[in-house]
Amino acid sequence: MSKRAAKALAGAAGVVALAITTLIQPWEGRELKAYRDIVGVWTICDGETKGVKPGMAKTNAQCDAMLLKRVENDFYRPLTKCIANYTGLPVSLQASLLSAAYNVGTPTICGSTAARLARAEQYKASCEAITRFNRAGGKEIRGLKLRREYGDANRIGELELCLEGLK
Repeated sequence: MSKRAAKALAGAAGVVALAITTLIQPWEGRELKAYRDIVGVWTICDGETKGVKPGMAKTNAQCDAMLLKRVENDFYRPLTKCIANYTGLPVSLQASLLSAAYNVGTPTICGSTAARLARAEQYKASCEAITRFNRAGGKEIRGLKLRREYGDANRIGELELCLEGLK
């Protein structure tokens, strides 16, 4: 049993907040000035890529507002449409799918084995299927592998949180 996953689940104020504070922000990191990510995409704040241009800068407050709005509108809501029982899934699975969607895109998650297994109520298998999204630019990336699985010394992984919530 993961103590940090149990703690995160106990303190969760909702799926969006759980995904943002426990999975997205710790793994994305925050940069207030636009930069190119590992595959060359312009990025700012907590992994935001939509509309980002070279030279852009944001404040922490702007990053917080942008992240919440994007996660709710562009990831959470679409997941509730493509996975019919999404809001009925265990909170830990919802948060893990939401974090993965934020990182790889909602269409990718909606069409994934993880989503198919979640629809079929095969929750453990769905959690495990999320770990397949550990590549960027065609290569397995250590940071993505850690994010998708059991994390590192400072951050919980999606699989770790997901499985804990099934107990």
